[in-house]
Amino acid sequence: MSTDTSLPDVRTRLVEAAIRLLATNGPSEVKARSVASEAGLSTMGVYTHLGGVPELLQAVADEGFKRLTSVFVRVTATENPITDLCTMVLACRDFARSNPHLYDLMFGLSIEGRYSPSRCPTTPVAGGHSAAFKVTYAVLVKTCTRLVEAKHVRKIDPALIALQLWSAAHGFIMLELAGQFAGVANPPAEILVPMCNNVVVGMGATRARAESSTADVIAGWADREKN
Repeated sequence: MSTDTSLPDVRTRLVEAAIRLLATNGPSEVKARSVASEAGLSTMGVYTHLGGVPELLQAVADEGFKRLTSVFVRVTATENPITDLCTMVLACRDFARSNPHLYDLMFGLSIEGRYSPSRCPTTPVAGGHSAAFKVTYAVLVKTCTRLVEAKHVRKIDPALIALQLWSAAHGFIMLELAGQFAGVANPPAEILVPMCNNVVVGMGATRARAESSTADVIAGWADREKN
């Protein structure tokens, strides 16, 4: 095990080590000693480069949001923002299913058992959200802005639309990860997308527009999951 704290990208190594431990062993293994060992460093490296375990957890959550931002950015924009929002929601669901413990931690659930906007009591995050979260969320708000500008819905603050869609998607994802939809044949098609359509319709979109805008997306996603 190396004790050389001058090694390049030590902070990155620690964060990546914590993410690997989350994926393989779950939240119980995210401790200073185990993360340092996974990274090939001394335990002191966690405190030297991050400040402690709470700061490590925040760094891991931030990395999760950076990865989710990349997922959102890769969504190819179409002329229909309803279609794009549907694709983003399904992509977020896929990300969570591929990284369940990381997704939990991003929202403060895996480690502490409750939502905690800031895991760093000595350096509270302004407004309750980290900079990494705000970048991720800005991508969603931008697409919601297009929804309003295209007059698919009433003139509503795009940030409020984003909050409603984010709440719907996140609630579905957490319930699915907990196994609550085990008796449903196709949860995205039968629950997630219809729920998001209902949100958009409630804001003024016609039912026909909402459902036609998302039909091809959900069909394509179902085909992809079969292959």
